[in-house]
Amino acid sequence: MFFHYSVILFITKNRKIKPDQESYNNLFFCLENNLRELGFGDVSVNKKMKDLNKIFYDILIKLSEKNTVFNISKTIIYKYFDVLKNNDTKREEFELYFRNFYNFCFELPHNNMLKEVHKFKY
Repeated sequence: MFFHYSVILFITKNRKIKPDQESYNNLFFCLENNLRELGFGDVSVNKKMKDLNKIFYDILIKLSEKNTVFNISKTIIYKYFDVLKNNDTKREEFELYFRNFYNFCFELPHNNMLKEVHKFKY
Protein backbone atom coordinates (compact mmCIF):
# COMPACT_ATOMS: atom_id res chain seq x y z
CA MET A 1 0.00 0.00 0.00
CA PHE A 2 2.81 2.41 0.86
CA PHE A 3 4.62 1.66 -2.39
CA HIS A 4 1.48 2.31 -4.39
CA TYR A 5 0.70 5.56 -2.63
CA SER A 6 4.34 6.65 -2.97
CA VAL A 7 4.14 6.14 -6.73
CA ILE A 8 1.05 8.35 -6.85
CA LEU A 9 2.77 11.05 -4.79
CA PHE A 10 5.86 10.78 -7.00
CA ILE A 11 3.72 11.48 -10.06
CA THR A 12 1.98 14.46 -8.48
CA LYS A 13 5.35 15.87 -7.39
CA ASN A 14 6.73 15.60 -10.92
CA ARG A 15 3.63 17.30 -12.28
CA LYS A 16 4.29 20.07 -9.76
CA ILE A 17 0.89 19.55 -8.18
CA LYS A 18 0.39 19.82 -4.46
CA PRO A 19 -0.49 16.36 -3.07
CA ASP A 20 -3.94 15.85 -1.67
CA GLN A 21 -3.69 16.10 2.12
CA GLU A 22 -7.11 14.49 2.55
CA SER A 23 -6.04 11.23 0.89
CA TYR A 24 -2.94 11.09 3.09
CA ASN A 25 -5.07 11.70 6.19
CA ASN A 26 -7.57 9.04 5.10
CA LEU A 27 -4.84 6.47 4.54
CA PHE A 28 -3.40 6.85 8.01
CA PHE A 29 -6.81 7.24 9.63
CA CYS A 30 -7.85 3.87 8.16
CA LEU A 31 -4.60 2.26 9.30
CA GLU A 32 -5.12 3.61 12.80
CA ASN A 33 -8.73 2.36 12.91
CA ASN A 34 -7.68 -1.08 11.70
CA LEU A 35 -5.03 -1.31 14.42
CA ARG A 36 -7.65 -0.41 17.02
CA GLU A 37 -10.05 -3.04 15.60
CA LEU A 38 -7.28 -5.60 15.96
CA GLY A 39 -7.26 -4.86 19.68
CA PHE A 40 -4.21 -2.65 20.03
CA GLY A 41 -4.38 -0.12 22.86
CA ASP A 42 -3.71 3.60 22.63
CA VAL A 43 -0.01 3.35 23.47
CA SER A 44 0.55 0.49 21.00
CA VAL A 45 -1.41 2.24 18.25
CA ASN A 46 0.61 5.42 18.68
CA LYS A 47 3.89 3.50 18.53
CA LYS A 48 2.79 1.49 15.48
CA MET A 49 1.55 4.61 13.69
CA LYS A 50 4.88 6.30 14.31
CA ASP A 51 6.70 3.25 12.89
CA LEU A 52 4.37 3.09 9.87
CA ASN A 53 4.89 6.78 9.19
CA LYS A 54 8.68 6.26 9.23
CA ILE A 55 8.36 3.34 6.81
CA PHE A 56 6.15 5.35 4.48
CA TYR A 57 8.53 8.31 4.36
CA ASP A 58 11.52 6.02 3.94
CA ILE A 59 9.87 4.48 0.88
CA LEU A 60 8.74 7.84 -0.45
CA ILE A 61 12.16 9.46 -0.10
CA LYS A 62 14.09 6.56 -1.59
CA LEU A 63 11.61 6.16 -4.40
CA SER A 64 11.97 9.75 -5.50
CA GLU A 65 15.70 10.23 -4.94
CA LYS A 66 16.28 10.77 -8.65
CA ASN A 67 13.52 13.41 -8.78
CA THR A 68 12.34 12.98 -12.38
CA VAL A 69 13.01 9.35 -13.25
CA PHE A 70 10.86 6.68 -11.66
CA ASN A 71 13.02 3.95 -10.23
CA ILE A 72 12.68 1.61 -7.27
CA SER A 73 16.11 0.88 -5.87
CA LYS A 74 17.09 -2.64 -4.94
CA THR A 75 18.00 -1.34 -1.49
CA ILE A 76 14.43 -0.30 -0.67
CA ILE A 77 12.99 -3.49 -2.15
CA TYR A 78 15.30 -5.69 -0.10
CA LYS A 79 14.71 -3.67 3.05
CA TYR A 80 10.98 -4.39 3.09
CA PHE A 81 10.75 -7.63 1.09
CA ASP A 82 13.29 -10.18 2.35
CA VAL A 83 11.88 -12.91 0.10
CA LEU A 84 13.12 -11.01 -2.97
CA LYS A 85 16.77 -10.89 -1.84
CA ASN A 86 17.84 -14.17 -3.40
CA ASN A 87 15.35 -14.29 -6.22
CA ASP A 88 16.24 -11.99 -9.12
CA THR A 89 13.30 -13.19 -11.19
CA LYS A 90 10.73 -12.20 -8.57
CA ARG A 91 12.51 -8.91 -7.87
CA GLU A 92 12.50 -8.05 -11.58
CA GLU A 93 8.81 -8.91 -11.75
CA PHE A 94 8.20 -6.72 -8.70
CA GLU A 95 10.02 -3.84 -10.40
CA LEU A 96 8.12 -4.43 -13.64
CA TYR A 97 4.82 -4.40 -11.78
CA PHE A 98 5.59 -0.99 -10.27
CA ARG A 99 6.90 0.44 -13.55
CA ASN A 100 3.63 -0.63 -15.15
CA PHE A 101 1.69 0.81 -12.22
CA TYR A 102 3.61 4.07 -12.61
CA ASN A 103 2.88 4.20 -16.35
CA PHE A 104 -0.79 3.48 -15.75
CA CYS A 105 -1.11 6.19 -13.10
CA PHE A 106 0.93 8.66 -15.12
CA GLU A 107 -1.72 8.58 -17.82
CA LEU A 108 -4.51 9.39 -15.38
CA PRO A 109 -5.57 12.96 -14.68
CA HIS A 110 -4.36 14.07 -11.26
CA ASN A 111 -7.78 15.07 -9.94
CA ASN A 112 -9.16 11.52 -10.05
CA MET A 113 -6.02 9.39 -9.96
CA LEU A 114 -6.97 7.76 -6.65
CA LYS A 115 -10.47 7.01 -7.92
CA GLU A 116 -9.22 5.35 -11.11
CA VAL A 117 -6.24 3.44 -9.72
CA HIS A 118 -8.39 0.40 -8.88
CA LYS A 119 -8.71 -0.24 -12.63
CA PHE A 120 -5.02 -1.13 -12.90
CA LYS A 121 -4.54 -4.66 -14.22
CA TYR A 122 -1.20 -6.41 -14.32
